[in-house]
Amino acid sequence: MLSLSSQPFGTTQEGELVSLYTLGNRTGMEVAISNYGGTIVSLRVPDRNARAEDIVLGYDKLEDYEQGLSFFGATIGRYANRIANGKFTIGKKNYLLTRNDGRNTLHGGTRGLGKRVWAARQASTRSKQTLQLTYLSRDGEEGFPGNLSVIATFSVPVGRNELCIDYTATTDKNTVLNLTNHSYFNLGGTGKGDVLTHRLRICGQQFTPIDTEMIPTGEFRNVVGTPFDFIQPTAIGEHIHADNEQLKYGKGYDHNWVLDSKPANAFDLAAEIHEPESGRMLSIFTTEPGIQFYAGNFLDGSIQGKGGKVYKHRSAFCLETQHFPDSPNHPEFPPTVLKPGRAFHSGTVYRFSLRQQP
Repeated sequence: MLSLSSQPFGTTQEGELVSLYTLGNRTGMEVAISNYGGTIVSLRVPDRNARAEDIVLGYDKLEDYEQGLSFFGATIGRYANRIANGKFTIGKKNYLLTRNDGRNTLHGGTRGLGKRVWAARQASTRSKQTLQLTYLSRDGEEGFPGNLSVIATFSVPVGRNELCIDYTATTDKNTVLNLTNHSYFNLGGTGKGDVLTHRLRICGQQFTPIDTEMIPTGEFRNVVGTPFDFIQPTAIGEHIHADNEQLKYGKGYDHNWVLDSKPANAFDLAAEIHEPESGRMLSIFTTEPGIQFYAGNFLDGSIQGKGGKVYKHRSAFCLETQHFPDSPNHPEFPPTVLKPGRAFHSGTVYRFSLRQQP
């Protein structure tokens, strides 16, 4: 049902009012997004029997998003994933960031973009429903240089089950930037078992190995003949327990894949994943050079989410389109420096379809 609405979602500990914005189309898809952290709170998509269910993990209350450490559905930045030792250098200047993952910085620090209140504006046209969120990250926030103006635009086409996310940003000082969305998906429905039978294809023949602290070593490793080979559709659980050093480091899959090369800023298929019982298929298109596949390895049943559901081990997966982890410290990786006078652009489309047969 075509819808565009908003409702209160609570007040932060600092007294900021937060809302929940709903975008819906005519083909059965509905997404609810909070301006706290640019967070996807729910995403309802029909299955092969036309039954719409929520397929992302999250919470019922704002206070849980404030206190939570799992980044459910959040817009991640300034720098998605990890920066080693919480520091990097631009030119001859060194920058020290907030460290929130041992001695490393994860997902922008203690209060990255996913823990901030954004300004919001909804719009509707004949072709799509849109929510535009804006945030000014001040110079020095979490240690990052430059006043960074960020726009995250979420849109749902009227006649297609797609969620489109576009990021743009500008800065007044040289800085580093890597933005993504951190939704946890279970295409069978939130809280409905694990995701090990989901069949995944990743359009990448290399991944970037990590060390014991989840930091890339700088190597580009071919996936063929390893448990990281998802060139053809493969069940997530098929090789996740293999005797493999990289899987031990990540406690399962929690790695960056190098996507097949494409023209700069061109949308291309990054990954597809299918859940046989519901028939739901998710296809992800992006302009980004990498995608982080995380198999919910650290979900352990200690989190109670929406509707009182307990999020158990590997009950969801993440596919985060991105530049590579720790790129500011790896000149061999695609660059992530944003300079004054230039604009950052990134786009990702989550396209949902159905397979009528398991």
